[in-house]
Order: sequence, then C-alpha cells, then structure tokens
Amino acid sequence: MKPDTKDCAPVANHSNWNAIDWTKVERSVKSLQRRIAKAIREGKHGKAKSLQWILTHSFHAKLWAVKRVTENKGKRTPGVDKIRWKNPSQKLLATTSLVRKGYKALPLRRLYILKKNGKKRPLGIPTMKDRAFQALHLLALEPVSETLADKGSYGFRLLRSCHDALERCFIHLSRNDSATWILEGDIKGCFDNISHQWLIENIPMDKKILQQWLKAGFMENKQLFPTEQGTPQGGIISPTLANMTLDGLESMLDKAFGISIRPDGCRKNNKYKIHLIRYADDFIVTANKKEILENKVKPLIEEFLGISLKSCGEMIKA
Repeated sequence: MKPDTKDCAPVANHSNWNAIDWTKVERSVKSLQRRIAKAIREGKHGKAKSLQWILTHSFHAKLWAVKRVTENKGKRTPGVDKIRWKNPSQKLLATTSLVRKGYKALPLRRLYILKKNGKKRPLGIPTMKDRAFQALHLLALEPVSETLADKGSYGFRLLRSCHDALERCFIHLSRNDSATWILEGDIKGCFDNISHQWLIENIPMDKKILQQWLKAGFMENKQLFPTEQGTPQGGIISPTLANMTLDGLESMLDKAFGISIRPDGCRKNNKYKIHLIRYADDFIVTANKKEILENKVKPLIEEFLGISLKSCGEMIKA
C-alpha cells in the first residue's frame, strides 16, 4: 500500500541544468516571498520565520541562488578556495551542496579597489558556496527588509535608484515654502563598524548561519585575520544587512517630532519640515531652522547610530 503523499511537498528532480523551467522556479520562490511579506505586515512574525525556513530549504530557492551567483558580474572572481562554478553539472552539484547541517563559512578573500579620491576600498570576496548561501538566505530576508524599510531609503533596494533619491530631494527642497536647512550625514566606515552583537540580536534570519558569515575572518597575504565587527563589502547580503541596521532612523525622527503618517503617505504635524532621504550610508535631513538640526536632530541620530555602530560617523551641516 502506497503512503498518502497528498499533503507532502513535491519532490524536485532536476537532472539537467539547461532543462530547468526557470519561470516555474521563480514563480515558486516569489510566492513564498509574498507570503513572508504578508506575514510581516500582519505582525505574524512566527509565521514569517516558519516560511523563511521553508524557503531556505526549498530546492527551487537553491536553484535560484546558484543561478544568481553564477550569472552576475562576480562569477569570474573566486574566493580563497579558487573554485568557480562554470559548467551546468557543477552548478547542479552546487545546488545539492547548499545544506545547513555541517555548513562552515570559509574566510573571505581580501581585495582592494581604487576610489575616486585615490584611497583603496577593501572588499571581502566569499567563496562561491558562501555566496550562494548568502543569496539563498537573502531570498528569505529581503521580503522582511523591504516591508520594514524606511520610506526615504533608496540605496541597494528593489526598484529604487539614486535618481529616485534625487527626485525626493527635489520634492522636499524645490518649493517656495520648502525647508531651508540641510544636515548632511556621512557615516564613516558604515559597513566596517556595524556591531556583530546587534546584527545577531536584531536581524530576523538563521542566527547560526549569520554568525558563520560575520566571524569568518579574511585572508590577506596568506594570513588569516579575524573579524570582530562589521559586515564585509563584497558579500551579496551585506547591503541588505547595512540597510536594516540604519532602518528606523525615519520613524525615530517622526516619533521625536510628533509627525504622523496619513493613509495616503502624507506627513501630518510636520511644522519643522523634517524629512529624511537616505541612499545606503549617506543621508540628508531637512528642516526649516538651523537650530532644530544642530540641537535636536543631530543628537538623536548620533544616539541612534551609537546603538548599532561602533563608530557614529561624521555629521556635516550645509
């Protein structure tokens, strides 16, 4: 007698990478992502956590994660193990290797890229397997981060760009009755100074996996260096972790100044014309009085950053 498998999840059986129905794979992944976002909106965090677990153990999600890391710009740059997934059989084998049990992240490969000012920016390059694991867990984290994100946040987000941030600046500064003062914030070494403890306690994802990435260290000149804080620039999930660290700035300012949000998105009781526009770790705050920015807004932001960052950064007023 055959067991009743009506309520069991369908078994994925793909033996040819080139024959995979990617439309079906994407539809399956996005369906779970929508359910996670819906659970977060409804405040059902336990249900969202369960759905995240299902997604990160889904074969379709693993296929999608491997597809991403083998088709993006960094596909030719290996990690410390020098391994690249180039042919279909390697990609398919890689998909089956994305198992939580026994997973251990390898150290990052340290590279440097030149900045416009002549300084070098350090990058931490994970191995292909670690990249795929990050891409997999990002699929489960992104619905949460996008649902909870500040409205004025534009950097490293889906369907948002630098041009959208510029448009928002224009909207809040171009009218005759617009704010006349700006506080410009530049968080010095944002990625490098995020508290690991804060991330572990506040990022809604698999804590064991997250800790593996944070404590992996990096290799430079054949020497291993530990990482005690920060999230490496170069990891697929790092921009989302940085965004989630800074999310809440907008609601903190709204609460401090008694600003409320109407159902249509307009801001009420905003007599000081406080608006936050943020692109990654750069942001501005507008106000109609210089004293408001210097004596109230700036101390509030520094206090907020001091909770999750080891360094508060530098504030520049213009």
